[in-house]
Amino acid sequence: MQFRHLDITPPLLLAPMAGLTHSALRTLLLSYGGVGLLSTEMLSARSLPVESEQASPFLVRTPGERPLCYQLLLTGDEEVAPAMEALHRFGADGVDLNLGCPAPRVRKAGGGSALMDDPDRVRSLVRRVRCSTALPLSAKIRLGETLDEEKLVNFCRMLEGEGIDLLTVHARLRGESFSRKPRWPWVARVKAAVSIPVVANGGIFSVDDARRCLDQSGADGLMIGRAAAHFPWLFALLAREIYGRDIPEPDVCPPVAFGRFVSALQARFRPERRLGRIKEFTHYLAVNYPFGHHLATAVQSARSVEEAWRVAMDFFRRCDMEGVGRLEEEAGGLDLPADRYRSGGLK
Repeated sequence: MQFRHLDITPPLLLAPMAGLTHSALRTLLLSYGGVGLLSTEMLSARSLPVESEQASPFLVRTPGERPLCYQLLLTGDEEVAPAMEALHRFGADGVDLNLGCPAPRVRKAGGGSALMDDPDRVRSLVRRVRCSTALPLSAKIRLGETLDEEKLVNFCRMLEGEGIDLLTVHARLRGESFSRKPRWPWVARVKAAVSIPVVANGGIFSVDDARRCLDQSGADGLMIGRAAAHFPWLFALLAREIYGRDIPEPDVCPPVAFGRFVSALQARFRPERRLGRIKEFTHYLAVNYPFGHHLATAVQSARSVEEAWRVAMDFFRRCDMEGVGRLEEEAGGLDLPADRYRSGGLK
């Protein structure tokens, strides 16, 4: 899939997600393979120019995290030029405009899905961004406030006309929760209306989901959100099974995924930035176990990274000794919490 000058192979994209789509998750996904385009979390255009790549948990990255698209939350024309200068300085491989976030705080500020209610304002913002950069430019939207095909199609055609190179459609209405079955056939209506690549997002948690989504939407690619934290090996499975990529079959082992994730946080994030991200990630990873809520609850109650690591290892030893054994094999090369790894094994 072509995204301006970028060749996205396979056409599998990581969704921007608050508290999740940071360097630790990105490198975890890369360790399995199959990701065509990585993403940052949603970045405030107003704050971005004064953020530090070295200090900000939203911007820290490793050289291997490429191609990386930076998602921008814009609310006003005056924010465009300083934000784009910052993204050029950071070495962004692409820029994504958030036009779909339904969070009340974001909408109240005039951003996210609130922008879809004001096409003229969006037109101005997109035009300014397009004039400010030659980078690949995408936009992520929802279906709208209500099901209105004419309004949705006209909005998407406007985005294409103003220079958007790729469009991601989260196949739910603005007010619909993640529990609502996605409306993949509505992505097909967008696909039929524009000539740029269209990516489908929402409700893809397995190879079977991906096949059904592609069949119903006719999309050029898929964007994976929460499932990337549930099953970090999912990109590799989709790349192999859907797109025939010759990559190793992933080792499906939650304790190893947990260890790699914590190691990345230890190596790249300031101490005060680690525990919250461990709790957020574990909430999702826990679904791999019948009694995973015990893992999520124990980690959520932890008051330090060391305590979170200890209670997680206690759970894994009770429920997945084989997985603990695989983690022990890999642990010598990981930056694990202090005093938790010894030559005699994980303690």
